[in-house]
Amino acid sequence: MIESIVNYFTHISSLHRALILAGGITFFWLIEGGIPLFRFGYNKWKHASINIFFTITTIAINFAFALVIVKASDWAVAYQFGLLQMFKMPLWVFMIAGLLLLDLVGAYFIHLIEHKVKWMWKFHMVHHADTHVDTTTANRHHPGESVFRAVFTLMGVVICGAPMWVVMMYQSMSVVLTQFNHANIRLPLWLDNALSWFLVSPNMHKVHHHYMRPQTDSNFGNIFSVWDRLFGTFNYTPINEIKYGLDVLDGNQDENLGFQLKIPFDSKVKTDY
Repeated sequence: MIESIVNYFTHISSLHRALILAGGITFFWLIEGGIPLFRFGYNKWKHASINIFFTITTIAINFAFALVIVKASDWAVAYQFGLLQMFKMPLWVFMIAGLLLLDLVGAYFIHLIEHKVKWMWKFHMVHHADTHVDTTTANRHHPGESVFRAVFTLMGVVICGAPMWVVMMYQSMSVVLTQFNHANIRLPLWLDNALSWFLVSPNMHKVHHHYMRPQTDSNFGNIFSVWDRLFGTFNYTPINEIKYGLDVLDGNQDENLGFQLKIPFDSKVKTDY
């Protein structure tokens, strides 16, 4: 079983990766229509268009970094460099450890840093500017932020010594689970709470999209919730108290592409919120 998973992600095609991305968005888009968390009353297609634009720029930047990441992974494995290469372990333990470590270095740390470093935060504000968070919000990242995340993915691969099959598995899981935890869906509260002990559940991540602190500076996890619980950044706020957006931005501009692209360079946009 594990060997089959390794073989699949070792040879996963670009077509399959595209189907995972498109299939996830389509699936959660349909589910949102049936069990919405909030009834926004918005133009869903207009809202999606700006987020799909940012999804395309994210894909393009990730593609530009792809060869470097592959070379870094091959080098780490060949020279037995990185945390995963330091210890002998069963393949299933290796897989889980690899996913957890990539999530920590390549997702949790960069997300935390983006909230602490003001000039990086201005790029990340584009993600938080969405006042109608749904599954299309998952990849709403300013191109500058996509570069930050790609660099930390590269760092994660080297630090962890992750072979490419682990990287491909992690990225595939990340696509689907970020679409899931951004999706505008209402799960039974007991189920969402249970999931949040292991994974970043929809309600858990919606807290992060609240318009002001301390909620905004909490729940940084991407796939696994363990890092927020371990580092004390977990926050539970009842979902009916959540309001999306940022209090330093005009919520009417969240679908204005030109405005969103200029946020990091606009001195009129304040970073203190």
